[in-house]
Amino acid sequence: MTATGLAALEAELDHQRSLLNLPPKAWMPETRGPGGAPVLDVAILGAGLCGLVANAALAMEGISNVRLFDRAPEGIEGPWVTYARMRTLRTAKEAAGPALGIPALTFRAWFEAQWGSASWEAMDLAPRETWMDYMRWYRRVTGADVVNDCDVTGITEAGDLLRLETSTGPVLARRVVLASGLDALGAPRLPEVARGLPEGRVFHSADCFDPATLRGKRVVVVGAGASAMDNAATALEAGCARLDLLVRRPAIPTVDKFTGTGSRGMTAGYVGLPDWAKWEIMDEGDRWPVPPPKHSVERVAAHANAHLHLGATVEAVEPTAEGLRITTPAGPVECDLAIFATGFGVDLDARPELVQFSRTIRTWGDVVGPEKAATNPGLAAHPYLAPDFTFTEKTPGACPALARISCFAYAAVPSHGKVTSGIPSATEGARRLASGLVRSLFAEDAEHHLARFRDYDTPLMSGDEWPADTPAMPARKEPT
Repeated sequence: MTATGLAALEAELDHQRSLLNLPPKAWMPETRGPGGAPVLDVAILGAGLCGLVANAALAMEGISNVRLFDRAPEGIEGPWVTYARMRTLRTAKEAAGPALGIPALTFRAWFEAQWGSASWEAMDLAPRETWMDYMRWYRRVTGADVVNDCDVTGITEAGDLLRLETSTGPVLARRVVLASGLDALGAPRLPEVARGLPEGRVFHSADCFDPATLRGKRVVVVGAGASAMDNAATALEAGCARLDLLVRRPAIPTVDKFTGTGSRGMTAGYVGLPDWAKWEIMDEGDRWPVPPPKHSVERVAAHANAHLHLGATVEAVEPTAEGLRITTPAGPVECDLAIFATGFGVDLDARPELVQFSRTIRTWGDVVGPEKAATNPGLAAHPYLAPDFTFTEKTPGACPALARISCFAYAAVPSHGKVTSGIPSATEGARRLASGLVRSLFAEDAEHHLARFRDYDTPLMSGDEWPADTPAMPARKEPT
């Protein structure tokens, strides 16, 4: 296949949509707030992968009064060209991702339209910058209504609606979807020993910084996952003087349980598992962390000034005149700065937009009880979500508004499986979210739909298409 260009692809996309009768006819009633204020049917917080595919899935269900809000400037939403430091995606290029079952909406169709099938076959994994270009195109062709440079600072109840306080003004919505990625319900997680140190000495792997500033520096990276390797490689390629990778485990993880046991059953069926099985799977997964890709490890190991330290738990970090001294069981490590690739935590109280609701949200710790929760506090802190991704109440009846807020972000994984954790199962998750919102909104508008049903009287025929041979029979007289 030769490159045909995006214009031809977009024409084919329109054709494929028409074959699927998309978009469907509108069915949602218009909602107005106090004083006739406009009301969104759905407000989506985040315009990265999860936000965009959620919006597209809702449009395919006939819900189009949707707006997305993202704090990032247009075109750099998500991690791809901000704090992601891998050369390529870790996902297989063939993954259909957010295409929602439409071939012309896939990354492959977009790529081949511009560079042809030979270039596709020659590519091993997709460069992250190329993926970001695809995301920009996806946003455009799905017609996403996005407000960029907009921070949502609060969500409160407003009668039967939700009121969003944003940096561009208040917004009313019937439903809110949190789709802001890894840190949707928390923040980058720094160990206690790494806090309160001089600015510019300690970074989290999710921080944005100029790699050129690492040139000539002694850099420590803490962690053994993919982001640790990506940051270590970035520092080395920027010309750091020395790189020390500190891994608390006795070996770098090598077994990827979630990928190895992945299947359509796990993707679509996990949500139906009993709670005990969900907890056991996720708890076991925490004991077998996802390993870094082989090529990421080799990218670091190729440098002679890269040094690996196993069993190197960070016991203390203290500032020195030159930088930092990090204490480990094997002795101290001196460096100019440290990058902690220690993941993201869930802390509902730390999210300003959820202040009104955080203490009423049911967590997995509430479900499994204090004894089991104590064995894995990180997992226990995750919200316990309903099958439609909505939050549930810690105490039934205490906060009914939670049924109008959905968590379509990484924190949904213990409740729904890995449908919000990256590219491969984005379509499955978005369809599940959209169908749940359709059910909820349709039921809420039951009186409107009943009245519309009763009032409909448009005839399909005039009534004289087939004249009768004989006069109409008289009405039968019932015996008295």
